[in-house]
Amino acid sequence: MINIAMLGYGVVGSGVAELILRNKYKFKRKLNEELVLSKILVRNIEKHADNRNYRLLTENIDDIFKEKVDIIVEAMGGLDPSYEYVKRALNMKKHVITANKDLIAEYGYELLKLARENGVTIHFEASVGGGIPLLKPINECLVGNQIKSIKSILNGTANFILSKMNHDKMSYENALKLAQKLGFAESNPEADVKGYDAARKLSILSTIAYNRRVNWKDIKVKGIDGIDSDDFRYAKLKKCSIKLLGISRAFEESVYASVMPVMVRENSLLGNIEDEYNGILVEGDAVGDVMFMGKGAGMFPTASAIFGDIADVIEHKSEEPVIFGKERARVNGNWGLKSKWFMRIKTVNRVKIIESLSMNFKKCYILSNDFSENRYEVVAFVISDNEDTLDNYIEKVKDEKYAGSIKKILVLDKE
Repeated sequence: MINIAMLGYGVVGSGVAELILRNKYKFKRKLNEELVLSKILVRNIEKHADNRNYRLLTENIDDIFKEKVDIIVEAMGGLDPSYEYVKRALNMKKHVITANKDLIAEYGYELLKLARENGVTIHFEASVGGGIPLLKPINECLVGNQIKSIKSILNGTANFILSKMNHDKMSYENALKLAQKLGFAESNPEADVKGYDAARKLSILSTIAYNRRVNWKDIKVKGIDGIDSDDFRYAKLKKCSIKLLGISRAFEESVYASVMPVMVRENSLLGNIEDEYNGILVEGDAVGDVMFMGKGAGMFPTASAIFGDIADVIEHKSEEPVIFGKERARVNGNWGLKSKWFMRIKTVNRVKIIESLSMNFKKCYILSNDFSENRYEVVAFVISDNEDTLDNYIEKVKDEKYAGSIKKILVLDKE
């Protein structure tokens, strides 16, 4: 008999409880073990008065640790009090399973070390990509590869908003309101639309892929709240759409990592990821490109990944799931490759800006005033040797008082 306690009984926790009940006999036939949900921590019992698991609920964390429990599923989210509860569980030699990307991005190395010291494990497959099998395949199936790069759509809320802006010609504001109405976005969507959620997930992915700890706070982040309908109109010229991409690439002495809006080919692998779906393109030196895609959030997709971790714990209790390398990566947030960039430059002196673009970039495509429909803006696609070169140009024209605000978006014509 395997006794499971759960911390949190919201959307994800309810899904886990349902899957435990639904798969109880199937699990017993396969692994000859009976799963028993023994206790569930909630904030307010009365909110669940009609729930069939009401007798298992408690508001007291001590009740959880008094039980004879083998596995604790943390489904509360956030850092406080999840961090202290998970540490307590590991110190009491309980296996822990979590979908909490905030917790793993911030304290993953420490918690894995603590689990190892206590002869137990902490699993977190559901922390990145929801129900998409991702961390285990990278850690196990691609072990014969040196992972070279990751390009990823890791936030379903941002991808839903951008999809509506692209295909339904919605404004950013209206697309966000629709996402909130449908339950894809929180009332405070900052973590999703500003890219912080994707940065935390990218840090976990990159840490596992490159065996170097990539701190999410070192990742350069730019969200989607500055994207407008004109950006999509210009992207169409290059047969592109706009996606919030988490990109990382391993170099000998550093790791490049950023989260930002990027123009990608509409018919590309990542360009075809729409609405609330996630997509992760992993490049290995032996296997080449491997694509993972699926629903990145929601009750049952996330619960499915947690349930998979439960099975792993039962089958391989003593095995460490993943390892965070000791070395902390030196993270560089500026794109170092020669690439195409889209630019929108607000100016009262179009001639000066057009002259300076032509002088500073050997390859430069400037849209006509008729197409841009704004005589106080210059719109261009340029080829720059790297992002630093582009940034130096932007600072230069700002210093010379030619330009007001300047928008830049990386263009990836090829994946």
